[in-house]
Amino acid sequence: MFSRYGIVAARNVVGKSVTQRTILPASTGAARWINLHEYQSKDLMESYGVQVQNGKMAENAEDAKAIASAIMASPQHSPDGVDFIVKAQIHAGGRGKGHFEDPSGNKIEMGGVKITQDLDAVGEFTGKMLGNNLITKQTSAEGQMCRKVLINEGINIKRELYFALLHDRAYGGPCVVCSLQGGMSIEDVAEETPEAIIVEPIDITVGLTDAQSTLIADKLGFTGADTVAQAKKNMHSLYDLFLSTDATQVEINPLAETECGKVFAVDAKLNFDDSASFRQKAIFDQRDKSMEDARDVRAEEAGLNYIALDGNIGCMVNGAGLAMATMDAISMHGGEAANFLDVGGGANAAAVAEAFKILTSDPNVKCILVNIFGGIMKCDTIAEGIVDAYKQVGLEVPLVVRLEGTNVDLGKKLIKDSGLPIITADDLDEAAIKSCGAI
Repeated sequence: MFSRYGIVAARNVVGKSVTQRTILPASTGAARWINLHEYQSKDLMESYGVQVQNGKMAENAEDAKAIASAIMASPQHSPDGVDFIVKAQIHAGGRGKGHFEDPSGNKIEMGGVKITQDLDAVGEFTGKMLGNNLITKQTSAEGQMCRKVLINEGINIKRELYFALLHDRAYGGPCVVCSLQGGMSIEDVAEETPEAIIVEPIDITVGLTDAQSTLIADKLGFTGADTVAQAKKNMHSLYDLFLSTDATQVEINPLAETECGKVFAVDAKLNFDDSASFRQKAIFDQRDKSMEDARDVRAEEAGLNYIALDGNIGCMVNGAGLAMATMDAISMHGGEAANFLDVGGGANAAAVAEAFKILTSDPNVKCILVNIFGGIMKCDTIAEGIVDAYKQVGLEVPLVVRLEGTNVDLGKKLIKDSGLPIITADDLDEAAIKSCGAI
């Protein structure tokens, strides 16, 4: 799948792969992209006229069986329908090749996508998925809890294609990215055969034209008047969705052609920029925070910018640039940062306390380094917050504090007079050395 940072191809840069022309959302930075479950994405696509399989979300085994029965009895039952597909709903790809673990950590030899023609088996698979953690290549080692499943009608797929709509800075607007090689990792396709990736820019003032959709349909190998018409209709409907919902990504993998010439959006990945949340309330109200890192959610609610990393020195800094410099300094002295945490310029004592709670909730954190340059946020205010937070949290790991800027002397005095075992430093280099040494 495409990441928020762009698609992959021939070379790697800082762990992210890029094409000969990197394709990016129009808005990058501190924005948080909302993710929808597959069933939510398909419901949304269907509302825009995109052809999707019959199906519905279930939260228990009985409902899953009832949905399968309704699909079979539906007058809209597809002549291509041959199976029922039970799909675990988590925010990660690779579900079919993953495996489950129960809450005790016992492995369940079953993937997150199961196909059956038996109604009882639909209920059985659903029961085994719900309440257990699904672990895939795109999740953490703990995986994500499956609380919902999607029951879909199976179709006889003749060809699997790839189709996506993204923002491309090179063109200053949206573009179609597609490939004949669908139903597989698009990153692998772009890495191994970049020539298989087709890019068609769209003039934002005109939109996707009939000539362009005809050209794309031809490049994707659609033939027959009815099949070509269906493919083009899906493309235009997806573009309408892309613009109308302020999406940063609309990815269909696969876009499938069936044996009888129908065209379905079989799997979908939709992303939306949260800067448009005031316009897209109905979409953002569907956000499932249970699929997100609890620390990320807490940080967002407190107005903090937080990203978990793999190290053991927790960092609390004001300003993204200073945060990066602090992480570099730690690395230079043999340590490894456990996170990026920017409290911003207007943080108060409550925000500092919440930052400490988030840092200490990570069991890997063995030391905390606070590096603050006082400007809008004065050093004495930060010092008060640090002292209060230390007492509230009952900090059990070493704490190193470096303050500089407005009211720095007053801030240092507050820390010294607190009587707490806080390690102080006069510059960043000293702070990094002391942090690594404290561990």
